[in-house]
Amino acid sequence: MKNALPSTASQEVRIPLSTLFQPNNGAPTAAGPSCATTLRLDDALARLEREAQHGFCDTGRYRMPFYAWGEGPALVVIPGMADDRLAFATVCSRLAQHFCCIAYDLPTGRGDGARLGRIRHADLVADLLALLDTLRIRRCFVLGSSFGSTIALAAAHRRPERFDRLLLQGGFARRPLSLGEESLAAFARYWPWDMKELPLRKNTLRLSHYRGFERQPLEFWEFFLERCGDPPMAAVARRAMILQKLDLRPLLPNIHQPVLAICGDYDPIIGKDCEADLLAGLPHIARAEIEECGHMPQYTHPEILCEIVERFLGVKEGCEIG
Repeated sequence: MKNALPSTASQEVRIPLSTLFQPNNGAPTAAGPSCATTLRLDDALARLEREAQHGFCDTGRYRMPFYAWGEGPALVVIPGMADDRLAFATVCSRLAQHFCCIAYDLPTGRGDGARLGRIRHADLVADLLALLDTLRIRRCFVLGSSFGSTIALAAAHRRPERFDRLLLQGGFARRPLSLGEESLAAFARYWPWDMKELPLRKNTLRLSHYRGFERQPLEFWEFFLERCGDPPMAAVARRAMILQKLDLRPLLPNIHQPVLAICGDYDPIIGKDCEADLLAGLPHIARAEIEECGHMPQYTHPEILCEIVERFLGVKEGCEIG
């Protein structure tokens, strides 16, 4: 597994958005000729099974499933609250051409030995560092999705020498729960069922998220329902309860790595106030907005998400920050 980093990776620099994005009524929107390249879900899953190395990392708190796919600089993918390592299979199928993509699962308490009631946010950060140690990765890039973005931020603050650039997809430093969300999480953390058993789940998800899937084959929508329906409710609820007490805003001024916030233009989960916290607090941050996109570009806009990652991490022209 190679882990050579670009010579410019540790520079504290800023993205020239004019070379990355085309304006859309003043908002930066992802563009690029290779965004039209179609990524096929069935091909990505077959290649993942065939080409990637699959394993487990004993973090001391749980047995963490992960895969490592490709060669080059290490790019660690941290999933969101109800996602797992397979959610980024399509994205990693392309990024594996340039990076060693490492994606892993958060603790679920289902056969992994995790004691969910004892796990705190700091433990999730320590688990990420344990994975890097196990794989002997000294430095890496990191792509944190939604809840995973908070782990990326806290890890970059705790061990800045190990993280060169951060991509925060649907990211935030603080996202308190609504009263309804908090009440549901408080009860659901004791339920024995998987997320797919939640009453009215499909109808609720369709109202919130289907708009972004309208231009994708139906298989992407079905794959999204499968992946976010697989985790135990108790695990997702415990992660939500962690969020209720989490506020990383005091850490942001001391995170000096270059950061790119990747946002959907109508994200129903993360509001503009969450983005504003990152933009105001992080010293070296730029924002990329994907047009006609909600909270799940790894499912709805995988080609554009890959394009953004590749340019920010130095694979393509126009990505140099400075």
